[in-house]
Amino acid sequence: MTNKERFLELCSKVKREGIEDLVKWLEASDFFYAPASTRFHGSYAGGLLEHSLNVYDELVRLLAAYPEVKTSEETAIIISIFHDLCKVNMYGVEKRNRKDANGRWESYDAYTSDEKFHYGGHGSKSVFILQNYMKITAEEAVAINCHMSCWDGNNSVGAAYEQYPLAWLLHVADESATYIKEGKKNEG
Repeated sequence: MTNKERFLELCSKVKREGIEDLVKWLEASDFFYAPASTRFHGSYAGGLLEHSLNVYDELVRLLAAYPEVKTSEETAIIISIFHDLCKVNMYGVEKRNRKDANGRWESYDAYTSDEKFHYGGHGSKSVFILQNYMKITAEEAVAINCHMSCWDGNNSVGAAYEQYPLAWLLHVADESATYIKEGKKNEG
């Protein structure tokens, strides 16, 4: 099964009004071939899709480790695979030059940030986009909004994590996917 097929299979488990329109929007966007970042984790074609699936896998693993944090499968899918909607249609490609192993200049494609919709924070933009397609719960909104923790300049996420432990689990799942699961891939 390809990453896209797996992603669409997860989407089919979401039974909320608006999911079909969200999937249509994603199909018309660069989501399935966009990078997850310009030069860090997932900085390759399909990196955003792969990262979203990795976050889902890590969240499922964490929910098994913390059975006291109760949530539905639908909520776990929504908050993990849609947590980075803010990155859809955000990257561009430009030509850059570098020296190869023999000291000769070569041209290569590099990802650049080409933000077209400036909304503010990383998490808040993802929540905004998602809410344009479907109704989400307060817990889902907080989880997505706070998935970056203090990295996004939000210094009051601790209270959100106390109120909604699922939000902390999403943050940990995102970090685990980025620095452990995807970090190992980058080493090899």
